[in-house]
Amino acid sequence: MTAVPVALRRRSDVEAADAASGPLVDTHGRVHRDLRISLTDRCSLRCTYCMPEQGNEWLARNSILTLDEIVEIAEVAAAAGVHTFRLTGGEPLLRRDIVDIVRRLAVIEGPGGPVEIAMTTNGIRLPEVLDDLVDAGLARLNISIDTIQREKFASLTRRDRLPEVLEGIAAAAASPLRPLKLNAVAMRGVNDDEIIDLVQFAVDSGAQMRFIEQMPLDAGHTWDREQMVTREEIVATLSSRWDLTPVPGRGGAPAEKWVLGGVDNGGGPHEVGVIASVTAPFCGDCDRLRLTADGQVRNCLFSIAEYDLVPVLRGGAPDRGAAIDAVLRASVRGKLPGHAINDPSFLQPPRGMNAIGG
Repeated sequence: MTAVPVALRRRSDVEAADAASGPLVDTHGRVHRDLRISLTDRCSLRCTYCMPEQGNEWLARNSILTLDEIVEIAEVAAAAGVHTFRLTGGEPLLRRDIVDIVRRLAVIEGPGGPVEIAMTTNGIRLPEVLDDLVDAGLARLNISIDTIQREKFASLTRRDRLPEVLEGIAAAAASPLRPLKLNAVAMRGVNDDEIIDLVQFAVDSGAQMRFIEQMPLDAGHTWDREQMVTREEIVATLSSRWDLTPVPGRGGAPAEKWVLGGVDNGGGPHEVGVIASVTAPFCGDCDRLRLTADGQVRNCLFSIAEYDLVPVLRGGAPDRGAAIDAVLRASVRGKLPGHAINDPSFLQPPRGMNAIGG
C-alpha cells in the first residue's frame, strides 16, 4: 500500500477549537471512536434481508452529502477523537468520487494521530478501483458474501453476479489490505448449510470469515426471529469441524472471534468471527456513530431518532465546526444503554439497512 505522505496529512481545521470539549463520551461512559459513513442508499444487489427488488424509494440526489460536506463532518469527528471511518452504503463503490473520498479522508489527523479508513462493500467494482483505493489510503476492507453457490446467490440477491463478487474477493486477496474480512448473514434454510464451506473459502482466500445474526433491519419489516441462525448454532456448527480457541481482548469490536485449530494453509493463525447483535449484544462496549448518506447522525444501528446535520451544512451557520460538533455531541448524549431488540417495546427503525449504512 502506498502510504499517504506525512506532508499531505493535516490536522482538522477545527481541532484546536474542539479539543477542549474532549472526546465523545455518552451518559453511560462509552467513548465513541468509530464513525460509519454511508455514501449512498443505492446498491447493485437486492438482498432479500435488506431491500425489496422493486419499488425502492431512493434518497433524492440533492439530499446526498457532497464530498466536501463528508470531509467537513469527518474533520470535526476526528478532532473529537474519532479515529476510524468506515465507508458503507448501500454500495459505496457506486459513488463515482469514491477514490477522492478515501484520499481526502485519509489525510485527516486527530489528537491521536492519523485516522484509519475502512470500507464495507459487495466487491463487484473492486477490480476496477482497488489499486487506486489503496494508493488513496484505504487501510481495511470487508466484503459481503452470503453464499458461494451461484444459483443461491442469484436467488438471495436477485442478481446473478456471484462471479463478479468472487473476482472482487480475489483482487482484495492479492492486495496488501489486511486483515481482509468476509461477512455473511446467517439465515435458516438459506445458507446455514454453507457455514463450514464459507469458512474454508475464506481461509483459502487469506481472509477471516465473520457470520452475522440476521437483524430486524429489512426495508419490508419482515424479519422473523425464528429464521435467524443464532450465535450458539453457528459456533456449534464450526465446532463440528474445528477446535475453536477464543481470542481475548475484544474491546468494542462487534465480532467475537476464535482461532481455528488444525488449519494449516499458510499465513496462520486463521480466525473466524460471529457478530451476535441479537442474542449476545455488545451494546455496553459500543463506540460507534453512524452518518447516513443524507446527513443524519444516528447513535445506534437500531435507533429511531436521528440528528440532522443538513441545516448546519447548508443553512449558513456562522461557526460550522462548532455547530457540527454540537450535533455529534447531542447524538452521543441521547444514546440509550442498548438496542432493546429483546424487549417487547422494541420498534424496528423505519429506514432499511441500505439507507442506514452497514
